[in-house]
Amino acid sequence: MKIAMLSPLSWRTPPRHYGPWENVVSLLTEQLVSMGIEVSLFASGDSITTGKLVSVCPRPYSEDPTIDPKVWESLHIAELFKRADEFDLIHNHYDFLPLSYSGFTHTPVVTTIHGFSSSAILPVYKKYNDSTYYVAISEADKSAELDYIATIPHGIDLGQFTFQQHAGDYLLFFGRIHPDKGVHDAIKVARLTGKRLVIAGIIQDEVYFKERVEPFIDGSKVEYIGSVGPEQRQQVMASALALLHLINFDEPFGLSVVESMACGSPVIAYDRGSMPEIIQDGSNGFLVNDLDAAVQAVGKINTIDRQACRDSVEQHFTSRRMAHEYVAVYHRILEQREHYRPWGHYDNLLERADHKIKELIVSPGERLSLQKHRRRAEHWTVVSGEALVTVGEKEILLKPGQSVDIPRGAVHRIMNPGLTQLVIVEVQMGDYFGEDDIIRLQDDYDRCT
Repeated sequence: MKIAMLSPLSWRTPPRHYGPWENVVSLLTEQLVSMGIEVSLFASGDSITTGKLVSVCPRPYSEDPTIDPKVWESLHIAELFKRADEFDLIHNHYDFLPLSYSGFTHTPVVTTIHGFSSSAILPVYKKYNDSTYYVAISEADKSAELDYIATIPHGIDLGQFTFQQHAGDYLLFFGRIHPDKGVHDAIKVARLTGKRLVIAGIIQDEVYFKERVEPFIDGSKVEYIGSVGPEQRQQVMASALALLHLINFDEPFGLSVVESMACGSPVIAYDRGSMPEIIQDGSNGFLVNDLDAAVQAVGKINTIDRQACRDSVEQHFTSRRMAHEYVAVYHRILEQREHYRPWGHYDNLLERADHKIKELIVSPGERLSLQKHRRRAEHWTVVSGEALVTVGEKEILLKPGQSVDIPRGAVHRIMNPGLTQLVIVEVQMGDYFGEDDIIRLQDDYDRCT
């Protein structure tokens, strides 16, 4: 299976500090590669992967102001779809824009919807609802106007988060500094409970930071440590008494919630969006409806077993689980293609009592089984690409416009030795054309009968 993984260009994949979508793409890519799946990661040129990195944009635009987002995201997406025929499936993590390219390829496109920035983008998703596949990251984030092939919550690499049994003395806010994320409510809770608050994250709304957050930062009771990378993230989360996730919007998922619990730190969150799907109230944290309830939850945070927090992540939110669920989706999509085969696919163009015409599309580097037929002869004509054909003891290289006869009973095989897809028109002649007339003698995909 060959997967094209399309990552955003805002941050490096994986991110140096902030970049939740890029983080998920990286975790999924690396897990798929470890499972033996061939993944080409389309990401910024400084990205790191054990898969095959494909890049046209050298650096992420959120880290380099000389990179024009619209220009480079257009080139980035176009590069993938130019090469779409090289892959069995395209996995899009770049929101709605790549959907507008999906009609130009037969390669199926599955899109993980990482949340809706607004209802204004729904028309694009609705237009391609019947021709592509959508995965939700939580039940709460589903739109009633769309169809979904699956709901797959995000997973994390537990190896990046060390469990810590004993908590520190501070509350933690970890995320974007933006009104949606409720930093000012976290400050209020800390002041009302007399607890120290550590704030970590990028400043996404400068005015909000200046007016609602910065006036309370004193380096003692309220400390802002900026946006932290993976190493410092682990340390600051593991030592927290609790994570405050007092969101003012319907959170699609909440990676920091799962990451905090992986370290053993419980979460106090407003009961919105996906939070009830992650937090079991009273077990790995508390779901609250207002500021007063959040204050009360801090007072009983020591009743939460930190090991239970870790256990809940191990059971439900690992990158391994996430990858296996995506592989199941990939197989479902490919199996829905009636004429999909491991080497590519075919379309039936015409069928009569004594002959049948098919179009074969063979992926680069792939080959059909070494086979023969009892009840039919075949004639192959190359339309595009190059074909290396075996007939008996002979090997023949065919270019576009060239053809070869395959007599009934002759041992034969076709291979695509090139870097682009091979298109062949196959004319079958005989009295029976069923798939069970294929006698496989050798096969790369263990299908010999």
